[in-house]
Amino acid sequence: MAITTSTPASSSGARVRVQKFGTFLSNMVLPNIGAFIAWGLITALFIPTGWIALIGDNAFGYTLEEGYTYGFVGQLGGWEGTDSVGIVGPMITYLLPLLIGYTGGRMMYDDSTRGGVVGAIATMGAIAGASVPMFLGAMVMGPLGGWSMKKLDALWSHKIRPGFEMLVNNFSAGIWGAILAILGFVVAGPFVEQFSKLASNVVDTLVDNGLLPLTSIFIEPAKILFLNNAINQGILTPLGTTEALEEGKSILFLLEANPGPGLGLLLAFTFFGRGAAKASAPGAIIIQFIGGIHEIYFPYVLMKPKLVLAVIGGGMAGVATNVAFSSGLRSPASPGSIIAVWLSTPAGSFVGVTLSVVAATAVSFAIASFLLKLDRSTDEGDLAAATAQMEANKGKKSSVSGMLGGSAAAAGPVRSIVFACDAGMGSSAMGASVLRRKIQQAGHGDVTVVNKAISSLDDSYDLVVTHQDLTDRARQRTPSAMHVSVDNFMGSPRYDEIVEMLGTSSGTAVADEAPAAAAADVLSRDSIVLGGSARTRDDAIAEAGQLLVAAGAVDASYVEAMHEREKSVSTHMGNGLAIPHGTNEAKGAIRRSALSFVRYDQGIDWNGKQADFVVGIAGAGDDHLALLRSLAMVFADESQVARLRAATTADEVLAVLDGVTV
Repeated sequence: MAITTSTPASSSGARVRVQKFGTFLSNMVLPNIGAFIAWGLITALFIPTGWIALIGDNAFGYTLEEGYTYGFVGQLGGWEGTDSVGIVGPMITYLLPLLIGYTGGRMMYDDSTRGGVVGAIATMGAIAGASVPMFLGAMVMGPLGGWSMKKLDALWSHKIRPGFEMLVNNFSAGIWGAILAILGFVVAGPFVEQFSKLASNVVDTLVDNGLLPLTSIFIEPAKILFLNNAINQGILTPLGTTEALEEGKSILFLLEANPGPGLGLLLAFTFFGRGAAKASAPGAIIIQFIGGIHEIYFPYVLMKPKLVLAVIGGGMAGVATNVAFSSGLRSPASPGSIIAVWLSTPAGSFVGVTLSVVAATAVSFAIASFLLKLDRSTDEGDLAAATAQMEANKGKKSSVSGMLGGSAAAAGPVRSIVFACDAGMGSSAMGASVLRRKIQQAGHGDVTVVNKAISSLDDSYDLVVTHQDLTDRARQRTPSAMHVSVDNFMGSPRYDEIVEMLGTSSGTAVADEAPAAAAADVLSRDSIVLGGSARTRDDAIAEAGQLLVAAGAVDASYVEAMHEREKSVSTHMGNGLAIPHGTNEAKGAIRRSALSFVRYDQGIDWNGKQADFVVGIAGAGDDHLALLRSLAMVFADESQVARLRAATTADEVLAVLDGVTV
């Protein structure tokens, strides 16, 4: 198991916003790609110009109007002249949009089936209100249904009398779903239909004027920056599917999925590259061309940015070939493997589609080879750094980056791990506790897991774990270490990757432990509030901070420092917990270590995530760390969190925290 060092993309800027929007759209579409493929296969077989009809006419010598073949195939395909609507039309009209709407609603309601059901109901209204497939409508109404249902449920959360929960939940979802379905029928369906027609007219204009190949100028660079999802899933896939229903195929499915540009680039590195890039290119070809994982070639372009001209040229050649042969795919090819492309190709487009891949490969290879030959006198480039940049653009770990030389595994065994945050008093301590427990349970030895402030780091650690917004700062102080970025200290999947990377060993994990302390030593009963009054993040920070002030643990200026800390990096830990605390510079305002504990039964919107528990932290020394480790264990255990939700007194809260073994 290799963990690649990476720097996540900045959380601000137009590129990141487009990337996040595209990721959101793709998260609705990609889980349902199997349904798109199923529809494409059924279409390829059973429409009048499909494979069965072609074989029946040309191979077996009977006509479609004769006998059993016409009846069976015609009924499945819903041909004119039969008494069946078939399954081709209903799948694209109802099944596919409803799946997208359900997925979008579920995403917006914390992966809840309830959100998915309301999203599907809302989507049905848009479907009924339009005469074109409602993919774009599903991408609007589905998430709207899930999000709005979540907000409505929050209004009466914990206020329903026992025994009436099912009644209220079922009728509220039904009533609100019906309202959204009507809204979808009246507003969303007609609006999206007009938008779809407008976008389709734009595409037709580009095709009629021979301008469609120019789209590669935007699409190919967008792929490398991971910006293509917004275009691909938001526009090309919906429009392409509609066109495929009407024409039996669509060229739009191949604007981004053609594997030829990447194949040509990697072939050029295979023959004319140098160093690690030349050595890794043949293996990357298999992953890219056969596996369909296009991101494997992105670091090669990032390493030598002028090579973007090669993939643009290849993309344009592929599109131009498909335009010339009037070829396209029946359904999206995902992933962009040559196998997926061929399986989605209708009978009449095999020559054109295959030639488009060949042309894209040849042009990309020619341009890349020329540029690499001109560049042979310079350095070979840093593929590992380019891989890290690729992951930064992606915003998360790449599943294929390990083979490109960016793997941290080569740096040697990991024996010391440090969690670093701005002040070293809160989130890092809890993250270290979670990972330490995982390492202990896995039976790994000789591994220390500690937490520190970034300002106190030195370059003696094997692995540094930081919040994704702090990785750059940590890397400056520990340049020789591996760096892992997380956005959730409580439950990041990167922890399991770290444990897997450690390999098998025996013994007990070693760590610098803070002296054991009872919860009451740093958390007084007066600092526990079980019904917080705040309704916003900033008010919740102030409420938790004022409890620390009232306890005599901090000066009043410390509360302002808590707000400043939140501006730099979110203190939301995941699992409904936020732990606001001051900056490292504000430690002078701390008189003694203390915590405050506030529960919000209706939840607080904490930078887009819900916080039900807010723990204010003031750490003068290490005597608060034991309780933070207890908190980490509590919030990793749903049964313990349930006890905190049900607590009615401060003593019950203290009992939960004291009862956890760290």
